[in-house]
Order: sequence, then structure tokens, then C-alpha cells
Amino acid sequence: MNKSEHINYELEKNLEVISQLDDFVGHAVDNTLVDPDECWQPTDFLPDMSAPDAFDQVKLLQERAAGIPDTIITSLIGNMITEEALPSYQTYFNLLEGINPEGNLLSPSGWVRWSKAWTAEENRHGDLLNKYLYLSARADMKKVEQTIHRLIYNGFDPKSEKDPYQAIIYTSFQERATKISHVNTGKLADKAGDDVLSRICKTIAGDEARHEKAYKSFMSEIFNIDPNGAILAFEKMMRKQIVMPAVLMGKGGPNPTLFDQFSAITQKIGVYTGWDYARIIDHLVKLWKIESLTGLNDMAAKAQDYLSNLSDRYMRLADRMKAPDEIQLAWLK
Repeated sequence: MNKSEHINYELEKNLEVISQLDDFVGHAVDNTLVDPDECWQPTDFLPDMSAPDAFDQVKLLQERAAGIPDTIITSLIGNMITEEALPSYQTYFNLLEGINPEGNLLSPSGWVRWSKAWTAEENRHGDLLNKYLYLSARADMKKVEQTIHRLIYNGFDPKSEKDPYQAIIYTSFQERATKISHVNTGKLADKAGDDVLSRICKTIAGDEARHEKAYKSFMSEIFNIDPNGAILAFEKMMRKQIVMPAVLMGKGGPNPTLFDQFSAITQKIGVYTGWDYARIIDHLVKLWKIESLTGLNDMAAKAQDYLSNLSDRYMRLADRMKAPDEIQLAWLK
């Protein structure tokens, strides 16, 4: 059997399992996600521009934002740009094998409903942070807008090979990473004296936590049905390493190292670090009980060994990694 036949066989088996989860995922739409009329919306956190004192409210927002260090503003902008590339993420999800076989966004399938409802919730994050930054007068919004444009223009490839198993590993990891990033930014905003921005970041992090919980539950079900396939998908994604969604934000532009600059800042101020990456691996390995899985085939048993020691390896790497001495700030006035 050549490699392509093996991959097709593996993928077809994965698609069968994915179709079995359709009701489970539909239940998550109805119980984990929130009805649009009951959800928080960006206007809940922003000045009411129709109020008689609208400009006083904006002035207060700007006074609070004035005390936030440039590094935190830059990190916040990078987080916002990541959230704004939502068209790429929804497209990616719907292109996965078995998620939307009819190619119909009005399909009643649990997976298609999840894709739409999850996107709808995520869409508020970029909207809110974008408006906050615009009103704060701290960002060069033209440069920010150009970066968002370029990121969507460049697209997104987490290297999951159209395999829904690998994609759900990716989203489980990524939602947790995004949650951590927003929580830590909120803490720094609080310290800098902007309690409203702190509340904004923590509210967005709350959404990410619900989404993370759902994706992890999807993967837990896959582990129950197909432990060999699930652990192999986990190993594949970890060997490739998790690529952050905004990695192509600078590609083809005047500043091709823009994402590296953003990453250096998040590392330096503790928004998202190598230790966080290692801790997420440790969390997922424990959650899915990787070390205690039994009855695995040979390949899966090797994957089990690899994954069981992986967070320690990344923790040692993080311990040796120095925070960058010099950082370049982008997108600021």
C-alpha cells in the first residue's frame, strides 16, 4: 500500500467518526454557544455615540488608555488583528473533509451550525477591540487596517492536511492560547489603570474558554471512539508545531518580520510565552489521558511515548529562551 492510499484510508475512517459526532456538536451549538439576542455585544463596553455626553465618554476612554505602556498597546493590536482575520478561519473550517460535504452553509448539520455560530461569536472580538483602539487614539489605524487587509489577503494554513482530527487538535490548542493571551493582556491593562479594557479582555477570554471547552470535548469524543487515530493526529500536529493564526500578517508587505516583532513583544511582557506553549501541551496530554491509554497499535504507542514527554521538552526550551532584549514596536501613533 503506497502512502497516498494509506492517507486516504485514514482520512475516510476519520470522516466516518466525524459524521458520528454530528448530534454531539449540534448539542454544543445549543448549549455552549449563546443566542445572539442574549450575547454581549461590543456596544456594551464602548461610549454611546448617540448620548449627549458622548465626547466626554470618549475623552474618559482616551485618558484611561493614555497610561497604558506602548508594549501592551502593541500586543493588544496584534491580538485584535488576529481576531479580525475571521474570514480565513471560517473558510478553513468549512474546507475540512467531512465538515460540510454538501458545500451548503444553510445545512442543518451540527458541524455546519457550529461553524456559523462559532464564527458569529468570534466576530464580536475583533469588532470590539478595533473600535476601542480607534477611539483610544493610541494606534496608527491606517497601518493596523493595512495589516488586517494583508493577513486576510495572505490566508491561513495550520498544516492540518484537511484532516478534521488534526484541525480539532489545532483549535483546542489555539482557543486555549488565545484565552491565555487575552487574560494576560487584561491583567496588564488593569495594572496600567484601564479597568474597562481589562474587562473587555477578560470578557473575550471568557468566550475563548467556552470555545476551547467545546473543541476539547469534540476531541475527547474522538479519543473515545478512535484512540489510535486520535493520538496519531495529536502527534502529527505537535511534530509540525502549532502555527499561530496571524503568522502571515507581514508576508509580502513592507515589514515581512511583523509577526516576529509581535511575538517578541508578547514573550517579553508575558502575554504569551514559550512556557504557555509547554503548559498547553501538558494540559491537553492530561485532559485526554494520553499516558494511560491502552490497547494502542504500534504506531499509536510510539505517538504516546512522544507526547508523554513533549511538554517537559518544551518547558526546558522555554527555560533556556531569553526574553528579547530589544523589541520593535509597530502600529503606534
